[in-house]
Amino acid sequence: QVIKCKAAVLWEANKPFSIEEVEVAPPKEHEVRIKIMATGICRSDDHVITGALVMPFPIILGHEAAGVVESVGQGVTSFKPGDKVIPLFIPQCGECKSCLGTKGNLCSKNDLAVGAGLMPDGTTRFTCKGKAVHHFLGTSTFTEYTVVHESAAAKIDSAAPLEKVCLIGCGFSTGYGAALQTAKVEPGSTCAVFGLGGVGLSVIIGCKVAGASRIIAVDINSDKFAKAKELGATDCINPKDFQKPIHEVLIEMTGQGVDYSFEVIGRTDTMTAALACCQYNYGVSVIVGVPPAAQNITFDPMLLFTGRSWKGSVFGGWKSKDSVPKLVADYMNKKFVLDPLITHTLPFTKINEGFDLLRTGK
Repeated sequence: QVIKCKAAVLWEANKPFSIEEVEVAPPKEHEVRIKIMATGICRSDDHVITGALVMPFPIILGHEAAGVVESVGQGVTSFKPGDKVIPLFIPQCGECKSCLGTKGNLCSKNDLAVGAGLMPDGTTRFTCKGKAVHHFLGTSTFTEYTVVHESAAAKIDSAAPLEKVCLIGCGFSTGYGAALQTAKVEPGSTCAVFGLGGVGLSVIIGCKVAGASRIIAVDINSDKFAKAKELGATDCINPKDFQKPIHEVLIEMTGQGVDYSFEVIGRTDTMTAALACCQYNYGVSVIVGVPPAAQNITFDPMLLFTGRSWKGSVFGGWKSKDSVPKLVADYMNKKFVLDPLITHTLPFTKINEGFDLLRTGK
């Protein structure tokens, strides 16, 4: 059965979302149709609007959500209608090299690299005004109903509050895992976190859970400092308050630089600063923010020659299908908090206002 429902369609770049009636086709073989109950707004969605992340239009964005399975396609055995699930923008097919090995989590079936905006079979399940509408990262959560491949959903605890655990679909897991999985922050270490949005705050939560003794939060918006401290930051600094480059400030504060640094903005200048502020021999710097399209970094290779490691982290290094249910269980067992990451709760029709709040740093 085709479902007609509301979705926020983005017809072209740099325009607001348009709330439209769309047709959502039934799930094909090995696919699942999900009723979306809650979705978060992530800067990566905004990157598509501005063109920093290149995707085809028209498109239904959104990739951080939680919902309930409405129906399943042929051959699906791991889900049934009524199951609570989180869609996975990094799938876990269980067959490719990353899925089979222990070293990585970036399943080769992901649509992050290619940006085709289609289901794995090369077609779309959305139609609006007679036009095919593209999917986003195999999830598309800015709609009342979506269709995902079964490798791109994780079944979670039926008691989990969907309006909170939707954050585990992207922002929280991405930041928390960058600290715990990618950097492997150790007890007693010093950390610097550039960017205090939802993902940066989640990095702070991860550093604190890992036992870091000092967590220095860096942002040009000082309004973010109170929340950063509430979640575990020991120091907060604003680069605008100093005459010298921020990496020099951090080195002075710590003696030799931090053990671990995290760039959670997606700017090339802060990526280089984060690398430069970590200890010259064994410091580890992790790129968490989505890099802007068609921009390159020029840096002094001596920064790496002395022993630093520069790493990237997608979805916090978690193998998605395996880890998301465990992260939800950890939340239910109060191992970490999510409530402080939620600043506003809006009805779906006010999605454009939500993006305005994101862009104004609120």
